Amino acid sequence: MKNLFKALLLVVAFATVSFISSEKETITVVIDAGHGGHDFGGKHDDLLEKDLANSISKKIEALNSDKNIKLLFTRDDDKFVELVERTNFINSIKPDLVLSLHVNNNKNTTTSGFEIFVSDKSLAYEKSNELAQKLVLDFEKNIPLKNRGVKKAPFFVLSKSEVPALTLEMGFLSNTTDREYITSEEGQNQIAQTILNFVSDLK
Repeated sequence: MKNLFKALLLVVAFATVSFISSEKETITVVIDAGHGGHDFGGKHDDLLEKDLANSISKKIEALNSDKNIKLLFTRDDDKFVELVERTNFINSIKPDLVLSLHVNNNKNTTTSGFEIFVSDKSLAYEKSNELAQKLVLDFEKNIPLKNRGVKKAPFFVLSKSEVPALTLEMGFLSNTTDREYITSEEGQNQIAQTILNFVSDLK
């Protein structure tokens, strides 16, 4: 009887430890869909950067099934949001990460690929750069576009955010291959899922 009681205690203790260790920390991420409203961003024929950024932002929200990933958005529809308003929102909630979504454009239509920008003016530059280096490799593995690497830029949202912040340029509207991919359902889902998997690995 004593041995049975000890065995039951061990089972309960193990179950308790397993339950505690399986608990995951919540990750809060701000998705900043670039441009909006009268600010179209890049344009190619009737395709607008602001719409693509918002579309992929919504894909990320729709595909997120992890209750431990909390997503917040600087805009959730086609409205213009001042850069100061975006960074004030970000700094008021102090998320674990900010991902600003954009699409590139270039007069040279052969220019292609995705790239990530960080700001060395940011208080969180080192962490931003560390995360950018990881995300760009995740994109290289999952996204069939050219990897243009991690670069520095003094973009307002990156420079003024007090937490790690990345600007993700998901491809070039001006390039046929990039454009076909980033406007496709499959491409947008792959981009959104790659971002979600990256965020999940931060826990």
